[in-house]
Amino acid sequence: MMENNTNGWGGVRIGDECTGAEILMRALYTESVKTIFGYPGGAIMPVYDALYDRTRGKDAWFDHILVRHEQAAAHAAEGYARASGEVGVAIVTSGPGVTNTLTGVADAMMDSTPIVVIAGQVGVGALGTDAFQEVDLVGVAQPITKWAYQIRRPEDVAWAVSRAFYIARSGRPGPVVLDFPRNAQTGKCKWEPLKVDSVRSYVPYPKLDVQKVEEAAALINHAQKPFALVGHGVELAGAQDELVGFLEKADIPAGRTLLGLSALPTHHPLNMGMLGMHGSYACNMKTQECDVLIAIGMRFSDRITGVPSRYAPHAKIIHLDIDRAEIDKIIKTDVAVIGDCKESLPAITRLLERKDHREWKASFKKYQEMENEKVIQKDIHPTSGPLLMGEVTHVVSEATKGNAILVNDVGQNQMISSRYFSYEKNRSIITSGGFGTMGFGLPAAIGATFGAPDRTVCFFCGDGGFQMSIQELGTIMEQQAPVKMILLNNNYLGNVRQWQDLMFHKRRSFTHMMNPHYAEIAKGYGIPYDVVIERKDLKEKVEKMLTTKGPYLLECAIKEDEDIVPMTLPGKSVDEMQLELNY
Repeated sequence: MMENNTNGWGGVRIGDECTGAEILMRALYTESVKTIFGYPGGAIMPVYDALYDRTRGKDAWFDHILVRHEQAAAHAAEGYARASGEVGVAIVTSGPGVTNTLTGVADAMMDSTPIVVIAGQVGVGALGTDAFQEVDLVGVAQPITKWAYQIRRPEDVAWAVSRAFYIARSGRPGPVVLDFPRNAQTGKCKWEPLKVDSVRSYVPYPKLDVQKVEEAAALINHAQKPFALVGHGVELAGAQDELVGFLEKADIPAGRTLLGLSALPTHHPLNMGMLGMHGSYACNMKTQECDVLIAIGMRFSDRITGVPSRYAPHAKIIHLDIDRAEIDKIIKTDVAVIGDCKESLPAITRLLERKDHREWKASFKKYQEMENEKVIQKDIHPTSGPLLMGEVTHVVSEATKGNAILVNDVGQNQMISSRYFSYEKNRSIITSGGFGTMGFGLPAAIGATFGAPDRTVCFFCGDGGFQMSIQELGTIMEQQAPVKMILLNNNYLGNVRQWQDLMFHKRRSFTHMMNPHYAEIAKGYGIPYDVVIERKDLKEKVEKMLTTKGPYLLECAIKEDEDIVPMTLPGKSVDEMQLELNY
């Protein structure tokens, strides 16, 4: 930070008078913000005026990405954060501008994604009068944020921004919303840089309990059938190396949650697959057989556990998590190790005995072979019939050699692409896990291209989710964001259709979709487009997509009534997972 360099602060000296909007620029610069996603409007215009000089010329501080809908600003900030490991930033106006972002804010809260949303607001004098585009943002946002705060004076801007970034990125990350009334944007005060590095009563990194570490290590050392569940917390902590060291020393097979898929490389010998409703058959079956279950940075969501009372019935449960609120919330633990897993994993590893669990690991093979025969080979290597989602994913993954970032939307496309994509690098999957937000994927993919500009971003979506944020093709057009869009078009809301077939006697109520001509839409936005109908053309057209500079839309005409298996039906335990669906 260039505190004493007047030029570094745009010619403004520390102690000079600035508007609240200008102080915001300096506060964001202090936090090393490089990219901002946003949409201007009346109540945030002073901030956008201050942005004018900070986004132009060789001395520009920020890139501002104009999205086409405010919800996309929040999702793009999420994609940026997930790809880069930094805090994502969105700036929007008051009223509907910021309420449009709240779906993205709730999504970020569920998936522990650090973003800061800064919203315009009517002046303090007009608050409570139902002024034009007024909303009680703090009241609405508090339940779905780590912190929501209204900045009423320009004197509070630097403090509020620094505190917002500290809270968003520390401990278990999450979203922060700042409500910024117009008078605080235009009012002036003396500017002083400020750095918040603590908040009273907020303990983001709990001190490790040595006794709990010892108890966890003892359970693992005596285990005959240990099994690890690897969650998103590993990547949030940057603890991938520590995870591998832990697993390898004690020879522990592991399953990964949807959000934790790239925390352990796909082809690591201890990786047994994906957990959950549509995860690996072996992982689900062996959860019920293990004698020690080690949950690492995951929250035992309902999509992982099935019926909680019948989950892992023979296992002692060890739970490693930074958030004390997650302990015993769903599954009762025997040993809880509260803390950052970048610290707790090596602490336990130091106490572990080197083990060889070859027989236990080999027992997974039976279930893996069953799934491979009944599901995987049929999904990725079909010999006849329409294109399948699995084979499209497999071809794209093979072509990118496990080095791309997978972004997906929600539904069948999400489950299939997550299952069959390969992950060899950290931070390689960006998906809406806990909130399941359709429309998340396209703006999140745009954000990812800015968060990781050196990586290929492959975005898989269904026709339903694509149409929920299709206006963001305008953002892609303007920015030439190099998103490789793979549209899996089956003319259905596929996931809902599958559940209707299973549980509502195939009464497909309003799940069939009439689609537009995507070729014409792509042409209108100046985005290269192709369509795959015949299997023989798939590899060639995928290669063309990947080698074309900039964005690309590849539409794939897939089987209309394809089902996602394996599947654990609602109300079933995880060992009741089905490899074939019975209608």
